[in-house]
Order: sequence, then C-alpha cells, then structure tokens
Amino acid sequence: MELKKYIRSIPDYPKKGILFRDITTLIKDKNAFAETIDQIVIRSKKFKFTKIAAIESRGFVFASAVSYILKKPFIMLRKKNKLPADVHSVDFNLEYGTATIEVHKDSIDKNDTVLIIDDLIATGGTAEAAAKLIEVSNGKVAAFIFVINLFDLGGSENLIKNNYKVENLIDFPGH
Repeated sequence: MELKKYIRSIPDYPKKGILFRDITTLIKDKNAFAETIDQIVIRSKKFKFTKIAAIESRGFVFASAVSYILKKPFIMLRKKNKLPADVHSVDFNLEYGTATIEVHKDSIDKNDTVLIIDDLIATGGTAEAAAKLIEVSNGKVAAFIFVINLFDLGGSENLIKNNYKVENLIDFPGH
C-alpha cells in the first residue's frame, strides 16, 4: 500500500510558507491506518526495547496501537504542566520560541531501553528533546520511528549524527 497518497498536504498552514503534512487523512482510512501500524511493528522488531514512548500528541495515536500489539508499556512525553506527578523536564528551541516536554519520574527505570514513536520529524528539535528526556530519566533510546520524514529539513540526519537509530515510513520534502 502506498501510504504517501493518504497524507494531505495543506499549503500555508499554520503560517505562510509552510506545507503542512496532515495525517488525519491517513488515520481516518482503516486500511491505511492498519498498514501504518503494521509497518511500524515490523520496523520496531529490528530493535531491543522494554518500553515505547510517544511525543504529544499525534505520536500517541500510533504508539499506543503499537504498544498494545507488542505488549509493551506505553509512556507519554507531554507538554509542560500536563502530567500530575513528579516529572523530569527538558526545554528545547522551536523556530518561533521555546517549549518543554516532560515525563513522569517513575515512568522509566535505569535499565529501560525506549523506542520513541512520532508522526513526523522535521528539524528534529522535539525528537532530540525526547531523547534527552529518556536519558535524564536514566533510560536509553533504542531507536526512533517516524511515520513521516521531512528529509530536506535535516532532523533524521541530526539524530543519526548523534548516534541514534532512525526509521521512517514516508519521505516528503519539507517545503
């Protein structure tokens, strides 16, 4: 199945000059969504990991299904002030400011290796912050799996340069 054809491209969203890659058209099609989950599961079997984490919020859609199929614990990496218990936090830069992601301190144990799943990688700032969050929690990053890689924005390459393993299902230009 050609998953790429299920991604809607929206020009000038959320601001002029951005070509937004919309996954809602993929997940609303039961066959395309099932194929996406199946492909992530197949790719995940290349790695040894004890837990699966996802970056808020679209990563949750894919990672929770994969977690269920593989019978692995699921960890939510959330935006600041969304988790009720004690957290580890990592700040990171965005094109237009800074952001923070957090994880509960009791989510990751010292010997955990974590597979991180997200819908899309662009410049990689959020993904790098997710990796730091796992590491601050005394875990190790097994790999990243992204549904979409905006290949010309360099995020995947930056992760690979930092010795992280990266898989993606679909390549698109970022512009």
